[in-house]
Order: sequence, then structure tokens, then C-alpha cells
Amino acid sequence: MDPLSLASRIASSGLDVQETRMRVLSENLANSQSTGDTPGADAYRRKTISFSWELDRSLGASSAKVSRISVDPSEFTIEYDPGNPAADDKGMVKRPNVNMLIELADMREANRSYEANLQTVKQTRELVSMTIDLLRAGQ
Repeated sequence: MDPLSLASRIASSGLDVQETRMRVLSENLANSQSTGDTPGADAYRRKTISFSWELDRSLGASSAKVSRISVDPSEFTIEYDPGNPAADDKGMVKRPNVNMLIELADMREANRSYEANLQTVKQTRELVSMTIDLLRAGQ
């Protein structure tokens, strides 16, 4: 496989990973206030994503993959809110273990990584186009 196609495929795998990462982060942000439906029920539990590099034998190179999406086992915050349907008999409600600052910082990083991979794909296409133009001019 030629180097330009290889660069494009590797960057495409990065786009796929960052898209999944942004989806998981968006879900965390959307559920940052989601409590349980019944008294004493658990709130939304933050999701985490893990990546890995896997050798793609057809490419002869490594590409990025999502290795797993799991849940953050950290503790919920407990808040006194007796009017909430999820409040236990003492009026305490479990709040999601989502920290908005962490999620927003991760979202910003994912967005920048996505844009970097997208720029790589664009530049690779430009190089291929320039190469074709040079070959045509030489005939």
C-alpha cells in the first residue's frame, strides 16, 4: 500500500475513535443531572472509553481502535433533596458521578484530535491530487 493511502487510513481510524469518544462524552454531559426513578435508586453512572492500537495486517501498520466502553465506579455524590422522586426515606438523593469540568475538557481534547485527523485526511487528498496533476503534466 502506498504511503499516502496508509496515512489516510490511519487518520480515518483516528476519526472513528474520536467520534465515539465525543458520543460517550456527550452522553455523560446530557445525563449529568439524571437521578434514579425510584427512592434510593442509583443515578446515572459516568461512562469511560479506552483506546488501543491494533496491528492491521492488511495495512501493515497500527490503527486506533476503541477497546472498550465501561462505567466509572467512583462514588455518587449524595445531596439532601426530599422533594425528588429518587430521595430515600432520609431525603437523600444520589447524584451522577459526572464532573462537568472534566467532561468539557475531554470534549475539547477529543474535538482537537478529531480536527487534527481530519486535517491529515485533507492534506493527504491534496497530495494525491497534486501527484496526479504532476503525472498528467509530464505526459
